[in-house]
Amino acid sequence: MLLTRAAAVLPMVLAVAAATCPLFAQNAGIPLTVEKIYAHGPLIGNPPDGITWSPDGKHLTYLDGGELIDLDPASGKPHVLVSRAKLNALGGSGGSEQDRDHRARYNMPSYLWSPDCNHLLFDASGRLWYYDLKNGAGIQVAFTDMASGDDPKFSPNGETLSFVRDHNLAVVRLHEPGNAMSLMGGNPVNGVMNGEVDWVYEEELDVRSNYFWSPDSKSIAYLQMNESSVPEYPLVDWIPAHARTEPQRYPQPGDLNPEVRVGVVGASGGKTNWMHIPLREGHDYIPRFGWADRKTLWVETLTRDHKHRNLYFADASSGQAHLVLELIDEKFLDENYDVEVADGHIILTNWSDGHNHIYLYEYGAHNLAAATAKLEKQLTRGDFEASVSSVDWDKKQIYFASNEGNVLGQQLWRVSFGGESKALTGGPGYHEGIFADSGGAYVDTFSTRMTPPQLSLCQPGGECRKFWSTRALEPYNLRRPEQIEVKTGDDTTLYATLMLPETPSATATVPLIVNPYGGPGAQTVLDRWGDDVWGDNLLFDQLLAQHGFAVLRADNRGMGKRGRAFAQAAYQDFGPVQLSDQLTVLDAVLEKYKQLDRNRVGWWGWSWGGTFTLYAMTHSDRFRAGVAVAPVTDWHDYDSIYTERYLGEPSKEPAGYRDFSVVNSAAHLHGNLLLMHGTGDDNVHIENSIQFIQALIEAGIPYDFQVFPRKTHSISGNEARVALFNRILAHFERYLKPPPP
Repeated sequence: MLLTRAAAVLPMVLAVAAATCPLFAQNAGIPLTVEKIYAHGPLIGNPPDGITWSPDGKHLTYLDGGELIDLDPASGKPHVLVSRAKLNALGGSGGSEQDRDHRARYNMPSYLWSPDCNHLLFDASGRLWYYDLKNGAGIQVAFTDMASGDDPKFSPNGETLSFVRDHNLAVVRLHEPGNAMSLMGGNPVNGVMNGEVDWVYEEELDVRSNYFWSPDSKSIAYLQMNESSVPEYPLVDWIPAHARTEPQRYPQPGDLNPEVRVGVVGASGGKTNWMHIPLREGHDYIPRFGWADRKTLWVETLTRDHKHRNLYFADASSGQAHLVLELIDEKFLDENYDVEVADGHIILTNWSDGHNHIYLYEYGAHNLAAATAKLEKQLTRGDFEASVSSVDWDKKQIYFASNEGNVLGQQLWRVSFGGESKALTGGPGYHEGIFADSGGAYVDTFSTRMTPPQLSLCQPGGECRKFWSTRALEPYNLRRPEQIEVKTGDDTTLYATLMLPETPSATATVPLIVNPYGGPGAQTVLDRWGDDVWGDNLLFDQLLAQHGFAVLRADNRGMGKRGRAFAQAAYQDFGPVQLSDQLTVLDAVLEKYKQLDRNRVGWWGWSWGGTFTLYAMTHSDRFRAGVAVAPVTDWHDYDSIYTERYLGEPSKEPAGYRDFSVVNSAAHLHGNLLLMHGTGDDNVHIENSIQFIQALIEAGIPYDFQVFPRKTHSISGNEARVALFNRILAHFERYLKPPPP
């Protein structure tokens, strides 16, 4: 049923923060353009990239201006560790569009410190260079033939380098002559990956590695994924004269998932010992595993319905396993969680008390064959969310981030295993920490909504030295958006921001663009610098305001960082509750700000936000224009892990897949629509937009469509971003700027 304005209104209360900017003219700065924002890299400049601590905590390194910089933690003084010329000599071609996207999206490192802290490993598009810091010489020790996903690692003793090649694990001895050796031997088996991470685990389970060295450097535990029963999706490249097709294993809701099992193989190869972990093959998941000690593995399983998470201990030699810890939820377990196992303790985050908090379990390290987890202490407690940043096992301390005291900010904390906690940062704004493995030093990345990131080197005692900041935005005199709070009918607080343009008079009417994300896990209304294309994007909002548009962003129920009940509003509800919340905020804002024109309201979004755009435009008649970038239009088309977490399996919950898939409501589209999609999108396949277009054609509804050849879900690259955001601006200028007839 279409939601009319009258049907969607709920009781509401509007609150505007006291510290707001004036509604009308202020001193004008340099005007923004799409080209200024996107054509030449970030307008704020390029903050240090690849920030990494050496294992001994004596070096802090990062990439800046094509050089590898070493920042002395003691003095705070930087010096060039590897010059631009040497890094260029070790460089590679960068791989395909998909490779570049995956390296950036999944934070794949371009260099690693060796355990002895005297060497670096550079991964240049699959060419692995072993660089000696003493003599400044680099030797290519291996070629993985993978521009992304090769996952190189040093053994703990630093003598061996491992990596993924041909879907198998390979090793090379760094101090012995010889070529790389495959640990599995023979030719790769079609559809089987040993130690390699597939797309769906990487994207939806936050898996970054599927193999781990034993503490004594004698063995490797790895996950084998058999995808032979998983359907393939054809990714087509139409740029060559003869189009090329690359098949992608992609389980959709109801399909068989990869069959997974954990094995242990010796560092010189040989027979694999498989762990006997109970799970439904082709259905359940193994999202996390590792070594509890040199003889014992810990292995975590997750049921297909996302309601049961079990942690097992398994003997590395015999494979015998037993249950250590079990977590259960009636709806679904949180996707964003942490787990660490070592030295007789399990540290994990869980939302069993209503919010994600840190729990400390003890299992008795003297007898792992019979160990079970016993809750020792809940280390954080309260109406806030916590996430683990680092664990210092020697000092028995945990460094973590939380939004305690301000749901729109984030601070860094330290808590001991005994429960004594201390705040490391304070005040308004958002802090993110990168902690050394030992010593307690850390890098603090701080920002606010109006302040771009500032990076500081901080010592355990609290002294911080800033080593990167920018003043690049000062000439633009950016406007501060209004901070807004709205109460829903069930007394839930919704947070929003409203960017208002400079208006010539109090009687002028202003068109309004709604730009939420709306989907699970995310939080976009934050006191943090935002340049995420599908989250908060302050500079593009500023540009829209300079063109006379107001921009409204709100976080609805079903999104993240607000506790279990807030997140689980999305359980078997992928549209109605989210749209109801957005309309509640919209009506409150229209009532408060009389200059906003309720007859000229638009909507745009990316990814889940793109789906949300289509849902709003097909379930409400209030939006004159909308832009949907890379949307899911039929939830049958998305991946199994994500979709089934919220909607269940389609054979068991067919109504949700029918009602929440916007392709089924395309005939009810109101307003002028622009669809945009990358042809190389391996996340939300372009079939989603094509199917929606087919439904529009059958209903006789006009539309605009922009494709981006080869581009993935991020549609990255200067030229592509300029074209995309100019199209969005032009669409709203054409359909939303003119007064209604």
